[in-house]
Amino acid sequence: MMNVTIYDVAREANVSMATVSRVVNGNPNVKPTTRKKVMEVIDRLGYRPNAVARGLASKKTTTVGVIIPDISNIFFAELARGIEDIATMYKYNIILSNSDQNKDKELHLLNTMLGKQVDGLVFMGGDITPEHVAEFERSPVPVVLAGSVEDSKTIPSVNIDYRQAAYEAVKLFIEKGHKDIAFVSGSFHDTINKDWKLKGYKEALEEAGISYREEYVLEGDYTYESGVDCWQKLSELDHKPTAVYVGDDEMAIGVVHGAQDDGLQIPEQLEVITSDNTKLALMVRPQLTSIIQPLYDIGAVGMRLLTKLMNKEEVEEKIVILPHRIEQRSSTK
Repeated sequence: MMNVTIYDVAREANVSMATVSRVVNGNPNVKPTTRKKVMEVIDRLGYRPNAVARGLASKKTTTVGVIIPDISNIFFAELARGIEDIATMYKYNIILSNSDQNKDKELHLLNTMLGKQVDGLVFMGGDITPEHVAEFERSPVPVVLAGSVEDSKTIPSVNIDYRQAAYEAVKLFIEKGHKDIAFVSGSFHDTINKDWKLKGYKEALEEAGISYREEYVLEGDYTYESGVDCWQKLSELDHKPTAVYVGDDEMAIGVVHGAQDDGLQIPEQLEVITSDNTKLALMVRPQLTSIIQPLYDIGAVGMRLLTKLMNKEEVEEKIVILPHRIEQRSSTK
């Protein structure tokens, strides 16, 4: 069936296209009888306004692009839910794209979104390079980072203080008497891991006079399997750790299961703290002690910040740091 156009509606209702446009856009300057007649024709013909055409006319498409590393990862899924809810509240539609943590794909998607005339962008990515920042700064529409950091602090962003959170997790282990504390991290290509979490880990050790040991720091890829693999490497050391801080919930479960398969009791023989407090942290047994980051709020606040920038509202603070805390559960004593 051919697409019904505004011209078809105007002809059928015997009114001008300008009158149809006023009805569709809720303009009050239309007689009630005319409005009723036009609405009846719209319903009968199944006319839907062309959002692209309307966007070209108004220079706004009420569409926001969201670039996400991996929608199947529960961390990013919870962020995306916060973005979606606030977008809906402010009557924006979402175009969501997976980047697979690939820089070339991220930059390609960024330009593809801009080509679709989005009014703004929410970007989530692990490694924000100078090339990314240059593209963000060239963007004709506002860009906000959610759960992603970049060192220059020129791009609006919403995060927690990942360095402080990692420091507090390791310090908690130290207060419990641990000296052999491992760090199982996500990819060290990601700024949050290499420049924030690792620094917090090292800072807590140094403050306590505990030597940094390279073999206690392992890199995974955010998957359960990589958590199991990292534990396997730790278990082969002559001097095994008694506590592990893990930078991702799925990897943390891999560490716990790997240790349990080796016959270790959690938390009696190995204590574990994870980073994200997704639903996974509560679904595993024992439940995981975790840094509580407000994942939904990071997405929601990021989207709200974007709406302000798109509407050219005054924004006092473009670098937003939300609070965090540690909730102790059964993976620590």
